[in-house]
Amino acid sequence: MSEHTSFDPVRIGIVSISDRASSGVYEDKGLPALQDWLTRALKNPIHFEPRLIPDEQALISQTLIELVNAGCALVLTTGGTGPALRDVTPEATLAVAHKEMPGFGEQMRQIGLAFVPTAILSRQVAVVRDRSLIINLPGQPKAIAETLEGARNPDGSVRVGGIFAAVPYCIDLIGGPYLETHDEICKAFRPKSAIRPVR
Repeated sequence: MSEHTSFDPVRIGIVSISDRASSGVYEDKGLPALQDWLTRALKNPIHFEPRLIPDEQALISQTLIELVNAGCALVLTTGGTGPALRDVTPEATLAVAHKEMPGFGEQMRQIGLAFVPTAILSRQVAVVRDRSLIINLPGQPKAIAETLEGARNPDGSVRVGGIFAAVPYCIDLIGGPYLETHDEICKAFRPKSAIRPVR
């Protein structure tokens, strides 16, 4: 834990939304994927608030509000963002929004399109509620990592930037903790004036 001592602690809500996983029909892979990626990407000590819930719009909205009220600076959801009748995560997220952040959804679809043409069917949104950033991510673990990190060319260079590079500065602007990333996973971008000196 000694490497964490100088970094702000952060509380992060992770929500997997799936009728079948929440009822035990199959094992949920969303929560472990989110936790694994965030643990690798962030230098901050993280307290996770995990939730596994069915595709019920009112329950999703209620869960998001509870996580914001519990002090989560960031809430990431996975699942329920397609066009299927039971996919209501974006509606539930927009219902609790104080501000929409449309750039995140635009970039998520651009990343997805680097891999599959059906990425245009994705309806992910991101919003701010109080001092929390809420982002809908895709349902598959591989797609979660690609969305957060971006798409790379075979030589390792970045083909399409991932969304997480913008997350720490967004959280700065809404009054949250100062998130610091491991550059080899995802290099956070901040204007020079917003970068804290190394402690």
